Amino acid sequence: MMAKSHLGSLLRSQTMATGRALVLAVVLTALTVLGCGALTHRAPDPAPPGSGGTVPSIRLDSVDNKFDQLQDWARARADKHGIPVRALQAYGYATVVMAKARPGCHLGWTTLAGIARIESNHARFGSASIAADGQVRPPIRGVALNGTGGNAVIIDPTASVGAERPVYARAMGPFQFIPDTWNRWGARASADYHTLATAIEHDKPLGSAELTGNPDNIDDAALAAGRYLCASGGDLSTARGWRQAIFAYNHSNTYVDQVRSAALGYDH
Repeated sequence: MMAKSHLGSLLRSQTMATGRALVLAVVLTALTVLGCGALTHRAPDPAPPGSGGTVPSIRLDSVDNKFDQLQDWARARADKHGIPVRALQAYGYATVVMAKARPGCHLGWTTLAGIARIESNHARFGSASIAADGQVRPPIRGVALNGTGGNAVIIDPTASVGAERPVYARAMGPFQFIPDTWNRWGARASADYHTLATAIEHDKPLGSAELTGNPDNIDDAALAAGRYLCASGGDLSTARGWRQAIFAYNHSNTYVDQVRSAALGYDH
């Protein structure tokens, strides 16, 4: 009885050991498969476009025609890149402001130019042009965001007040802001920097309609875009930060690639 009992115990031990071995083999196989999957994940994001060089230092306080301080800088690049001088002044100015307000963001003017190229061909869509004061005429408007054509459904609450039915929002201006986003990030670029500083440095809405500016003004729109990008991406000198910022601007991988391609073309 003792021998039989011992044999039975031995067989049970072998069976249990075999079972444990099988379980271990299954686990190891699963880990191997998972490991292989990890090796085939999406390739790392490519490096962000260059900044296009340093924009000259300018005064940001209340001075007449403050954007004219960048006229020579803009003229030196306009023909080379096919960008209107007045648009380059706006991109350069927004870059200088954000460098002061959010130095850790590292926003380059080429990124703003890349977005504006895709969104409105630098404020030239539909035969529009930029006046000396930065105003884009005629105003550039996107399609009604009513859910058709793959677009989101976005109601314009202000325009809908008093209307018989909801009014669908349309993207506005050379950087194509929807109304709610503009209300959050809009800023009148011609205002004294010290007036805007706290809101810009801490990602706060301006609150005042006067200081929120106008999405159809390229100076205001470029500064608002800079604010939005820095708040969304953090450090735009990193691959992850830059991609995150552009993807936040438009939730499309294709869009990110388009902006990257355009921005890279300006960085030489």
